[in-house]
Amino acid sequence: MPLRDVALGPYYLLKAMATTFKHNVRPVVTIEYPERQKPVPPRARGRHILHRYADGLEKCVGCELCAIACPVGCIVVEAAENTPELRVSPGERYAKRYEINLLRCIYCGLCEEACPYDAITMGPRYDLADDHPDKFIAVKEDLLEPLPASLADTAVPSAAPSAQKIPRKW
Repeated sequence: MPLRDVALGPYYLLKAMATTFKHNVRPVVTIEYPERQKPVPPRARGRHILHRYADGLEKCVGCELCAIACPVGCIVVEAAENTPELRVSPGERYAKRYEINLLRCIYCGLCEEACPYDAITMGPRYDLADDHPDKFIAVKEDLLEPLPASLADTAVPSAAPSAQKIPRKW
């Protein structure tokens, strides 16, 4: 051991203790996570969102361009033909099955760039932890954005003579 290291040992020890003391007197910055969340940058990519039109119909027509553009192949889209009684989407087709494996997804955003209808975007939600791998398969019902309050109220008693097959629009 060189003599220089022995002579400078106390200096290094005091310098390390000063750094420790400096960090001990600073105020603690803790974010109470479930109650308050950290602000998300505007260009952050979180969990996927399937959007709807203003009347509540899905924008996704099942073209599968998002699944083709996905570099890891985590998106599964199964299209079906639209019939007048379904009235799911204004186009001729709709996505009967739409699933994303969130464990395989690398959150690159290529799926939202490939979509010609702006049906899928990356949302601000980043809290994706769970305890079982099966819960990371996001199905279409999980990904769809919620209906507006005016369209969500479609409760009509089924035995009523005025029961409508299509939702009411206020």
